[in-house]
Amino acid sequence: MQNAIPCMLFRGGTSKGTYYLDRDLPVDPAAREQALLRIMGSPDSRQIDGVGGAHPLTSKVAIVKKSEREGIDVDYLFVQVVVDEARTSTAQNCGNILAGVGPFAIEAGLVEARDGETLVSVYMENTDSIARQRIQTPGKQVKYDGDAAIDGVPGTHAPIMIEFVGVAGSSCGELFPTGNPVDEIDGIPVTMVDNGMPVVMIAAESLGLKGDEDISELENNQALKDQVEIIRLKVGPLMNLGDVKDKTVPKMTIVSAPKNGGLINTRSFIPHRVHDAVGVLAAASVAVGVTTVGAVGHDIAVIPEGEKKLCYVEHPTGALAVEVELSDDPKELAPKSTAIMRTARLLMSGKAYYIAE
Repeated sequence: MQNAIPCMLFRGGTSKGTYYLDRDLPVDPAAREQALLRIMGSPDSRQIDGVGGAHPLTSKVAIVKKSEREGIDVDYLFVQVVVDEARTSTAQNCGNILAGVGPFAIEAGLVEARDGETLVSVYMENTDSIARQRIQTPGKQVKYDGDAAIDGVPGTHAPIMIEFVGVAGSSCGELFPTGNPVDEIDGIPVTMVDNGMPVVMIAAESLGLKGDEDISELENNQALKDQVEIIRLKVGPLMNLGDVKDKTVPKMTIVSAPKNGGLINTRSFIPHRVHDAVGVLAAASVAVGVTTVGAVGHDIAVIPEGEKKLCYVEHPTGALAVEVELSDDPKELAPKSTAIMRTARLLMSGKAYYIAE
């Protein structure tokens, strides 16, 4: 007999995953992990016996429940299901999958929609931080169609504005966990930054790259991948992340001068595959990082004027807009707030089936 769990399949930002109510999943952590692995079809590079899309960006999970925290609507736990290994990770957050949490919470009856627009406050369990989402809900129904476009997603959809509150240092303890805007690992300058996602920025020229290489070219460069992984393993403890050998953080981001009028150009290892675009919270970390004097990329970034900066972080398939509001205190490096615009779409609702061991 197969086991059945109610779930919804959402495209959130430039990712895709299954969304569950916490109460519908097994309580035992090991049983829950096995259920998610089998539903996704891991471990298998094709995930042929599950609903996963054979890529880290399409092998993601959101677990949501009604929050008991004051002023918070729902709690959200992100789970990365590894494609070709029998393991999952909650060591990071995911801003793309977050984009679907508000709509899911309304669709699942956790949040009552208002006519016009509904505000959904989300506690992000992975990073002990808060996000506020503005969802379009005309007639008290989630609106998915609209005129908003994000690079990496075909067509246009209804915009979802997400403001991140207090995410600086949420995983590493500080915006710059070493206390420095730049450090040196194996003779290579790096910036370790955490504005919602632990990220290591490395200048393309430091790795002998131009920075605009195709994804396939980077993924086929084994010497480069080995070098980047060596650096990643060394910075893990420096970022208060411990041994990161089996973790999906930090994200390794190669930066170069912007090519299309943006803030900075990026290529992101997540950590062993190259991102087709850039992670939402990774972009938030990069945007704050390169606007800091002395950080890797600051000298080549095109930084907007003013305390509230609309920064376009370029990536292989376009750019991601990040609005960063800096602190009034010039000595305070952590931003007041970080906001981004995403879209999401409900793809399917029903039950996910799996065979338990």
